[in-house]
Amino acid sequence: MREDRPRNLKDMLAEAKNTSELMVDLAYAALFYNSEDFSEEVFRLEERLNDLVFDMRTLAILAARSPADSEQMAGILQVVQDIEKIGNAAYDIAKIVVKKLGIPPELLQDLPAAEEVTSRVSIHPESELDGRSLQELDLPVETGMRPIAVRSGSEWNFDPDPEDVLREGDVLFLQGPPEGVAEIRELAGAQPIGPGEGSSDAVGASDDLSELERAVDLLIEMKNLSEVAVGLAYSALLYYDAGLAREVVAIEDEMDEMRYRIERWVLLSAKRIEDPSRLRGVLHLATASETIADCAQEMVWIVEKGEEVHPVLSAAVGESDEIVLKLTVSPGSPADGRTLGFLHFETETGMYALAVNRGGRWTYRPRDTFALRGGDSVLATGAPEGLEPLAELFGQELEEIP
Repeated sequence: MREDRPRNLKDMLAEAKNTSELMVDLAYAALFYNSEDFSEEVFRLEERLNDLVFDMRTLAILAARSPADSEQMAGILQVVQDIEKIGNAAYDIAKIVVKKLGIPPELLQDLPAAEEVTSRVSIHPESELDGRSLQELDLPVETGMRPIAVRSGSEWNFDPDPEDVLREGDVLFLQGPPEGVAEIRELAGAQPIGPGEGSSDAVGASDDLSELERAVDLLIEMKNLSEVAVGLAYSALLYYDAGLAREVVAIEDEMDEMRYRIERWVLLSAKRIEDPSRLRGVLHLATASETIADCAQEMVWIVEKGEEVHPVLSAAVGESDEIVLKLTVSPGSPADGRTLGFLHFETETGMYALAVNRGGRWTYRPRDTFALRGGDSVLATGAPEGLEPLAELFGQELEEIP
């Protein structure tokens, strides 16, 4: 086992979870910017994830000393396998750019509507970020973009602390609204870039691309739903919630149907495009998104069947760099009757609303126009620092939070 990796199973699981999620974010960013640099970051992370998966399997096998241990370790190995498959799906998405499989311009235009984008920027010497701590910079408040990882040479930090100081040559990874990218690059001393900059492989324009446009709309929805499915799956494991597990299964079923519809729209649009081979990227992306949702469904099998979740697995999910919270909006609280946009939910709390349960029905990825009501159960994910402001917004005392 290499010295630069965590040595216990819980820490390994947490890092593997963080790594696979970052890979997915960077893979979609590679598409958005049509950037082979982003793809290369995904490929670097894939090597690290493979090493982690090998070490986790070894430790899980060594830790099984009885039939009861073996049953619980089987659940951990299932999640390890699914994390690896999510990373592989991200790798396949990143290859769309490197292999020049074709990225429709409609997709580049619509990706910002896929909630958040991931940005990567190198810290230039004597820039406003050089030599300053993340706490001092307060990037989520100043730019809306939250740091999710820092790479210094070949060393990765998947859980940057507020006290961490950025240095010249560091590569900073952030996530947030598309409008924050330009400001981050300016602060880092980098040149501005635009979506799809340098692209020469986009599908040619057509007077009638209604079928392709429909396929692209479905792709964006599949991206959002696949990310929701993974978030709900981890939440189901953390809270041992069979209801959330059933939601994941329902999403996976819907994703299957969406992929079939995308294939149909792509085939119909092929006759209108001079070089139909450039549509391969759409099909690859649809398959990868469905794979991610499949992995989420496989993860919740333990909960769905009523099997016991190993405490190491729950601890790893709860201690990763992005925590998952399930909180209720108290009647009369600051959030009651207010839209997410009015509340500046993300910038004020650093948390992201993954789903809202109202009267037994879930709304996935609620938009800024979604108004919260007293009694709503909100599933949010983000940095642990967001717990206190989120509790205050929902009118809850910290000690009352389950």
